[in-house]
Amino acid sequence: MARYFLEVMYNGTAFSGSQIQGEQATVQLALNNALSTILREPVETYGASRTDEGVHALGNYYHFDTGKELWASFFYNLNSILPGTIAARKIFQANDSELNARFAALTRRYRYRIYNSKDPFLLQRALYFPFRLDTALLQQSAKVIMEYDNFETFSKRNTQSKTFICKIHQSYWEEVGKELHYVVEANRFLRGMVRGLVGTQLQVGRGRMSMEQFREVIEARDCTLADFSVDGHGLYLEHIQYPEDVLTELFV
Repeated sequence: MARYFLEVMYNGTAFSGSQIQGEQATVQLALNNALSTILREPVETYGASRTDEGVHALGNYYHFDTGKELWASFFYNLNSILPGTIAARKIFQANDSELNARFAALTRRYRYRIYNSKDPFLLQRALYFPFRLDTALLQQSAKVIMEYDNFETFSKRNTQSKTFICKIHQSYWEEVGKELHYVVEANRFLRGMVRGLVGTQLQVGRGRMSMEQFREVIEARDCTLADFSVDGHGLYLEHIQYPEDVLTELFV
């Protein structure tokens, strides 16, 4: 029995999240069905990172096991069966058959995209936010985030997480063309955490919350003080990093 890792990208607006939820349209269900069809046996995938309804991914990973040897056209066959809203980008064989897509990941990087001039081609691809923002304050708030490791304030209720400790590796805002992006990378993220960080920082950028108040919100460890209202369609899971030499890419 071998373990394989799939790197996939998807349009989150087509799904009720990434994790399987019965027969609802989810990324995991679509992958399970496609792989089971191709391999002609029941296949269950396990995701590296859960994304909410509407959230996109440029690079999420799923592992699955099979005793069958994959063939040269497997990757092409898989993409031909998957819906147009999902694309398999790469496939790897795990050098350790126990390697877990979720627990082996070292870091995950998210990007949240914002634009302030109405653009129909960005609809459901980024957040339309037609308000004046102080980018200097946003950069300051992003740096403040890196001073903390407990993010209970930015975790939605009813979470299964046993700890709220996260190690932030990167946190910054950048201008990309006519858009404003927030980029954050950490070893792990809590439920709703990135959207909570973005929404609350936007309150700072609009002058509705001082930097001192922003710190107080973080330190309060109270999710009712965070702003989770920004839409999921502005959020992208951009990259997941694994240790070197644990995966061997196939069909390069």
